[in-house]
Amino acid sequence: MQQSEQAPRDGMLLAAAVQWAPGEEPAQNRAAAARWIDLAAARGARLIVLPEYSQHCSKDLAATAPAAAELLDGPFVTMLQERAAAHGALVIAGLVERLGTDDGDARVSNTVVAVDASGIREAYRKVHLYDAFGSRESDWLTAGDPAQTPVVEAFGTRIGIETCYDLRFPETTRRLVDAGADVVVVPAEWVRGPQKERHWTTLVTARAIESTVHVVAADQAPPLGVGCSLIADPMGVPLAALGDEEGIAIAVIDPALVERTRARNPSLANRRYRVA
Repeated sequence: MQQSEQAPRDGMLLAAAVQWAPGEEPAQNRAAAARWIDLAAARGARLIVLPEYSQHCSKDLAATAPAAAELLDGPFVTMLQERAAAHGALVIAGLVERLGTDDGDARVSNTVVAVDASGIREAYRKVHLYDAFGSRESDWLTAGDPAQTPVVEAFGTRIGIETCYDLRFPETTRRLVDAGADVVVVPAEWVRGPQKERHWTTLVTARAIESTVHVVAADQAPPLGVGCSLIADPMGVPLAALGDEEGIAIAVIDPALVERTRARNPSLANRRYRVA
């Protein structure tokens, strides 16, 4: 699919979904992530979304992630802040966060940070752990507080954050939209398997349509992720999409389009139920 290269007008924001395949070595991932951020920024993106587990990923995260986990003031997030500051961007990416305060505390979190020149704007710890399709994240990850509503305001846009398996729970997106989000970002490592590409693209599109919100979904490329990163508008139309190769999907986020869509399709206003 051709990616949108339309220049954003006043009030609009150019967003990038970066699709790549992180490995086990955090130093190599830092260098690769920095290059991807620079490439996205060179194309004009100011909202740059990298996948889940960009700091460290492996086929057996239960075995490798605890030792690779970092604090939020560690080298990975420091690099994100440096690149965000260099480009005047908001950068969002996933890492394995070490929660323990000493060497005997092995607790870790699947965490997504939103970082700009001022530092960490938001740190979202994954609520829905991936206990499905033969995986059990809950065996080694600490779940985040379900009360989190991570929404960051940047460039005149309110940006909500969820990650990967959260996408299968529509109330996650609805809570972000109720907290004011007009764009939702979804860093992911959407595990490969039968029909998984179809699940991914269908769910991204559904979340956009039912909540009348832009969705910027950045997945890992194969061999671990399915790829298929995309940016959908509030009608569910893919503005930019990738296949299974590494690359960057770029599209314009227009908050005014959210307002126009909600005027035509007031499904949020017509709801009879609310998500607590």
